[in-house]
Amino acid sequence: MSLVVGLTGSIATGKSTISNMFEDWHIPVIDADLISRQVVEIGEPAYQQIVETFGEDILHEDRTLNRQALGAIVFKDEAERKKLNQIIHPQIRKTMLEQRDQLKEAGYELIVMDIPLLFESELFDYVDKVLVVYIDPEIQLNRLTERDQISAEQALEKINAQIPITEKRKRADAIINNGGNVEESKQQLINVLDQWGISIH
Repeated sequence: MSLVVGLTGSIATGKSTISNMFEDWHIPVIDADLISRQVVEIGEPAYQQIVETFGEDILHEDRTLNRQALGAIVFKDEAERKKLNQIIHPQIRKTMLEQRDQLKEAGYELIVMDIPLLFESELFDYVDKVLVVYIDPEIQLNRLTERDQISAEQALEKINAQIPITEKRKRADAIINNGGNVEESKQQLINVLDQWGISIH
């Protein structure tokens, strides 16, 4: 039996740090962000639909998707964001489930699905357990402004486009408080997996 863990957090909570730990331990990670980039490559069905919906202004000169131009449209307007999500989400989900089922068949004890918008998209039935990477909202705001070199107002806009991290924390099967150093986070992760009957050698 495979245990499928949904790894999630919110923007700038440091989820990729935890995802990298799984990879270091050779535990397979299905990366929704990576898949979301693959499904919008030239020639993919989602790419065609995006260009038809949002026009050619969202393309680079080489006709690849200009994510910043598209992001500027969808972050500010929920109706536009919904349009984009309706195009790409079905493709992402199909690919994620195919990868999950292949890994289950291959007999992996633990499979991690790294899904940033697990709560927003309500994909709880894809996984057995939900692991939330948490940091205090103040630290989250500071990290995001520093990381993306944006104003606090712009950072809040991005944070508010997601379900609050405090809400995700309440609904998680386990949390990693990622506000300290990497070793502290790693130890918390080992403890959580131990509780779930998975030992890291």
